[in-house]
Formats: sequence, structure tokens, C-alpha cells
Amino acid sequence: MITLAKNEKLILFDGVCNLCDNSVQFVIRHDKNNNFKFTTLQGETAKPILESFKIDTTTTDSILLYTPDRKLYTKSSAALRIATQLNFPINVLGIFLIVPKGIRDVIYDYIAKNRYRWYGRKDDCMIPTKALKSKFFE
Repeated sequence: MITLAKNEKLILFDGVCNLCDNSVQFVIRHDKNNNFKFTTLQGETAKPILESFKIDTTTTDSILLYTPDRKLYTKSSAALRIATQLNFPINVLGIFLIVPKGIRDVIYDYIAKNRYRWYGRKDDCMIPTKALKSKFFE
């Protein structure tokens, strides 16, 4: 299993989803404290985490957030916890964590279900530039 520094969190995302790829680029631009590392759900780094938490990537339509204390957040909880670590005013979105998870996840699931139709998909996972390579695991 991957070891993260105390201040690091790992975002696991669908590497062929355009919405997910754009979301990762957004997080990178607004993560001024370098809190996040990234890996695709399809990559080798994700496998032990996914197995440990019994996550089936063929049925998962979720971004995942893995923390140094070995907690895994999914769906809206992951997205909102990521937002809380970004710069103002994005971090204010964390206020929506007070909304019950079931309600938040209905909205999340609707977007996730339609993400390929609305935003498209790629044939291959994104390849980070040299400048961003240190933020990504395979």
C-alpha cells in the first residue's frame, strides 16, 4: 500500500474521463499547498487501495480520496473534502458537507452517470507533463 506524507492526500480518478481529467487539472491549479497527489483508478498504484476497500472499478463512478490515516472517501464526500483543501473561495464549498451524504450523492451520481455523454472520454489516460510528473503515481 502506498505511503503518503502527513500533509498529502491521494486522489484516484477515472483516467479516461474528460470531466475527471479537467477536475484534476483544476485541483492542480488551485492546490497552492501541494496537498494532493494523483493516480488513475486504472493504474498500478490504485490496485492495493481498491482491493483493500473492496472497490470494483467496473461499477464505481466516483472520484476517491485516500488519506495518510488510510481513510477512503467517495463521491460527494471526496469531492467536497478535496474542495476544502483548495484556495478561497473554492474551499467554501465544504459547507455542503452538512447536507446528508445520501442527498449529496444523488446529485453526484446523476453527474457521474452522464459524464461520458456530456464531457466525452479518451482512449488513454492522461500523461502528465514533466513539471507535473512528481504529483502523479502510475
